[in-house]
Amino acid sequence: MPDVPQLGKRGGGWVILQFVLMAAILVVGVAGPRWSAGWALVIVGILVALVGAAVAISAGRAHAGGLTPFPRPISGAVVVESGPYRVVRHPIYAGATLFFVGVSLTLSPLALAITGVLAIVWALKAQVEEGFLRAEDSGYAAYCERTPARLIPFVY
Repeated sequence: MPDVPQLGKRGGGWVILQFVLMAAILVVGVAGPRWSAGWALVIVGILVALVGAAVAISAGRAHAGGLTPFPRPISGAVVVESGPYRVVRHPIYAGATLFFVGVSLTLSPLALAITGVLAIVWALKAQVEEGFLRAEDSGYAAYCERTPARLIPFVY
């Protein structure tokens, strides 16, 4: 697989891209076409969004003060291996993807399509982040061996 571009010294282009897509999901969700499936889909969407939010929040809390939206880690940050980081290496992206899938299921099929693009962006951003981590933290490769799933347990 070819190298994924860093999009800036700290990966700022990835941050801008993710926030533009998140805003687009919300705008299209409110102003775009609606699902015609009824309340069952809304209930499923709410449940998926809640699970996603719980995963992302739990992962964020496990990070304590080392959290940054940029792919390049904060200087002196340590690899977190507790909480959801025992299952996947990027649980914030995984949880946030679930959250936006859930939101999209309650609002708009077009929002769900944009969520798919956001998930791809986060998968690519995770690769950039891992490149920085492998270069800056000698223990990261061993963590990857212990936790093979990047975003989806047993799959990817």
